[in-house]
Amino acid sequence: MLRGIDVSSYQSSSYDTDGLSFVFVKATEGRSYVNPKLTAQTRRAREAGLVVGFYHFLWPGNLTAQAEYFVEKAPEKAGDILAVDWETTGEGTHAGNAEKDSFIRKVKALRPHCRVVLYCNRHFWLNVDTTSYAGDGLWIADYVTAGKPRIKAKWRFHQYTNDPLDKNVGDFASKAALREWAAGA
Repeated sequence: MLRGIDVSSYQSSSYDTDGLSFVFVKATEGRSYVNPKLTAQTRRAREAGLVVGFYHFLWPGNLTAQAEYFVEKAPEKAGDILAVDWETTGEGTHAGNAEKDSFIRKVKALRPHCRVVLYCNRHFWLNVDTTSYAGDGLWIADYVTAGKPRIKAKWRFHQYTNDPLDKNVGDFASKAALREWAAGA
């Protein structure tokens, strides 16, 4: 298992990279928000030699526009990973299954050389998702022992705590294996 974190504007741009192999940086949300620390947080990850991923917080509606906004704002480099963050919005709504699937497919079409994964919590995966479509891989949030999410589905990344920040593990034998997988889109 590899260790990694995910960061957003709530975290510092000089986050600790010791012992990490990867980082997911929040890039966008909906059709109007860009993480104000996106450039600095990305630079920090690249300077530390980490595998970098970017995620978009999905809102219901305007899926094509959201996908285009995400790929326009997320830095583009071969071997980066893209993710859709599918959960309840601050307004208590969420994109439906068809919307989530459509967004993933649109991002894959816009950036065919990138892996695109689904990030969601255990509740969404078990009780909201009806298609089990996760693009190139599942990134599951379940706050239990690292690498032991309480699901039967094959997962690539597991967020196992958010205290003091979002900590993750990746189901890869080495950073080289993760890089090879990420580059294999």
